[in-house]
Amino acid sequence: MSNRTVCREASHAGSWHAGYSYCGACAAHAYKQIDPSVTRRVFILGPSHHVPLSRCALSSAEVYKTPLYDLRIDQNVYADLWKTGMFERMSLQTDEDEHSIEMHLPYTAKAMESHKDELSIVPVLVGALSESKEQDYGKLLSRYLADPSNLFIISSDFCHWGQRFRYTYYDEAQGEIHRSIEHLDKMGMGIIETLDPMSFTNYLKKYHNTICGRHPIGVLLNAVSELRKSGTEMNFSFLNYAQSSQCRNWQDSSVSYAAGALIVH
Repeated sequence: MSNRTVCREASHAGSWHAGYSYCGACAAHAYKQIDPSVTRRVFILGPSHHVPLSRCALSSAEVYKTPLYDLRIDQNVYADLWKTGMFERMSLQTDEDEHSIEMHLPYTAKAMESHKDELSIVPVLVGALSESKEQDYGKLLSRYLADPSNLFIISSDFCHWGQRFRYTYYDEAQGEIHRSIEHLDKMGMGIIETLDPMSFTNYLKKYHNTICGRHPIGVLLNAVSELRKSGTEMNFSFLNYAQSSQCRNWQDSSVSYAAGALIVH
């Protein structure tokens, strides 16, 4: 049995992810699942916040620097992905501006520190994909997900609630606002745990929950669906959930965080 995916649901306020002081403890629950003795390559899928993107994009860099040590981008895997014609190239400016991948780099470096010389990463910026494109990218990446030496990190968040986020869904039956937010988030988390991409898509269409990494999550769920066709057994479990604050009135706002792991048997 091996851990293949860490789904660390981060957060952002406006156009910037929350600091590690807000989401770090939650994220740690997912990173604790990583086995550095098995992992050799880390795919990091993050949503695009700064540029309109209808496909996925790859970095122009060869190395990402972290406070701990440099992370080498796997140019062999990149070459294979370029050959598909399915990817755009991130400009250096876009790469430097985007935080959804960057926030995971120190975590990845720390978790893999004992095997850093054998490590490479595959950063993928995920655009606003259609359902069919989520399926296409999921199918493409499924063969990498099947390799026990590959780890997938999915960067996202859960609910951004409040007038400043233009999202104020409230189910009075749940009690206080923060309870309604938790109920909404955990409904989505439960659906993700079923690993059914269509159910997750339908949930988003119904509730419009402000999950900025919905497309990276959709790609993962479609990759899982592809592997399941060949009989591969997998299960996903959320390990932790938190909110930046507890909303009690319409002037309040909060961002939700969750962390989980996909286990491939």
